[in-house]
Amino acid sequence: MCRLAAYIGAPCALEKVITLPPHSLIEQSQATTEAKLSVNGDGFGFAWYSDRVEPGLYREVMPAWTDGNLLSLARTISSGLFLAHVRASTFGHVSRTNCHPFTHGRWSFMHNGQISNFAAVRRPLESLLSDELFALRNGNTDSELLFLLLLQLGLKRDPIGATRKLPDVIDSVCRSIKRNRYRMTCVMSDGVKLYAWRLSSDNHSPTLYIKQASGKEENTGVNTILASEPIDEDSSEWLAVEENCLVTVYNGLINCKTVH
Repeated sequence: MCRLAAYIGAPCALEKVITLPPHSLIEQSQATTEAKLSVNGDGFGFAWYSDRVEPGLYREVMPAWTDGNLLSLARTISSGLFLAHVRASTFGHVSRTNCHPFTHGRWSFMHNGQISNFAAVRRPLESLLSDELFALRNGNTDSELLFLLLLQLGLKRDPIGATRKLPDVIDSVCRSIKRNRYRMTCVMSDGVKLYAWRLSSDNHSPTLYIKQASGKEENTGVNTILASEPIDEDSSEWLAVEENCLVTVYNGLINCKTVH
């Protein structure tokens, strides 16, 4: 399984989440503690928001810990909202087009999990896309397809509604495949709010934790971090996001709704 992390709050260097903490995302790429695969070396990427509507995007196929550019970029890029991901492939070749996050317009999206027997349901799911959205499909992963399906379901107009429709769409296609299942932990943003959820057909979606900290010393308000695993040595301040829960983070406030 992959590992992911996201931040929303006062602008800070990306290294605050990606490289500096004891169990940072780059550390998790080599030594996870809550996943079957301990190494996530099939590429990485991050998306960040600045004064432009569309996010910046950097993706690379090499393992995160071997890219000399990452340390420099994470140290010098500052953002008040960013997503980062390290990949362990379950379906799809190792290529830049299959690395997360995926972006379209102002939206960015990343995923941890899989649709089992994806080769059997890939074509039926792709057929649900409009010609315009299908033309945007550059890779061959279930993750990118999930993002495009969300766009098809009205993500731009109603992100919560689109998220709630997604499991029914997947269920309708996967039902014909005996013992087929899906597990997904996703994080996405429109540059203003951060959305995250855990959802699965068997109540075993990948882990996700959330932490809020007041920036009283820097007078920066409330900062929020989401991550597959706590990035600090002390995990006591991290809360596990429950299964079937959709979390929205905006202006320091956390709202949780049932997905399905």
